[in-house]
Amino acid sequence: MRLISVEDIRDVYIKTCQRGVPFLFSKLSVSKENRTKSSFNQTDIPRAYWLTIPMVRERCNKLITGDETVEYEEYMSRKLELSDFGVKMLSVGSGVCSHELKLAELNPNWDVTCVDFSEKLLDEAARTARANDLQNIHFVTENIYNYQLSAKEYDIVFFHASLHHFKNMDMFLQKMHDALNPSGRLVINEYVGARRMLYDKSQIAAVNTGLEMLDDRHKEIYKTRLKKERYYGSGWIRMVMSDPSECVESDRIMPVIHSLFRTVEEKGYGGNILMPLLKDLSHHFMEPTEENKRLLRELFELEDNYLQCHPSDFVFGIYEK
Repeated sequence: MRLISVEDIRDVYIKTCQRGVPFLFSKLSVSKENRTKSSFNQTDIPRAYWLTIPMVRERCNKLITGDETVEYEEYMSRKLELSDFGVKMLSVGSGVCSHELKLAELNPNWDVTCVDFSEKLLDEAARTARANDLQNIHFVTENIYNYQLSAKEYDIVFFHASLHHFKNMDMFLQKMHDALNPSGRLVINEYVGARRMLYDKSQIAAVNTGLEMLDDRHKEIYKTRLKKERYYGSGWIRMVMSDPSECVESDRIMPVIHSLFRTVEEKGYGGNILMPLLKDLSHHFMEPTEENKRLLRELFELEDNYLQCHPSDFVFGIYEK
């Protein structure tokens, strides 16, 4: 296990440049919950993130829905084949609720409940709901570990990029299983890769192969003067200090789901290489220039080849009891 790496030292400097000194000091709190909240209390998505790149989003759409112009919320709404009336959905760790708001808008007869421990993010989501006159979505500020769920209450339990933040995966997913009615569905769009993102040597080598394909201009790190010449992989200490919940049992998600549920549909869409490689470099690829399109197509091919021998780090899945 890597306890600390060059990547960790560089990341501390990068985060200070991108988010400021107060964000850095927030990671020194003795409270695990406060350190976790500081990671999520931003309501904007930084341009440093891989899924902000339009071509990457189109690729993910294609791998999940079969159509690069169709996003998964629309596909999910059709695929579930649920009655229009009386459908109850629970979203756990919903944050700013961008996906839940879209599902509520697409399915006006669904009743959507979003549970998250960040009041700031849920307040932002509530303002968006009011602005769009969405009456079928509700927000609960609560730690899901303490939140009382009634047995067989929901038709859908939904996780978008939140399930990998929960621990005691066997008991946690059993709780979700019990909250679903007999015909209920679990839906995830999740990181399911290495615990704490402690990638192995082959994955790190593949990321560095991708970095070698970029020119110097595309290696400039967002809001810094540094260049990302090499990727070293994260260390355990920084991952825990930054956010104690980050990927705490991510490697257990798929085994536990498969033990409790039957797979209706499961689609991997990669991220093994693209996420760590494009972290802090995504701003270079926002514009669809010919050079950017060429580079991204080459990186997509690199990841596709890698995925032939390795399971996908990101999965969209629909499961039933």
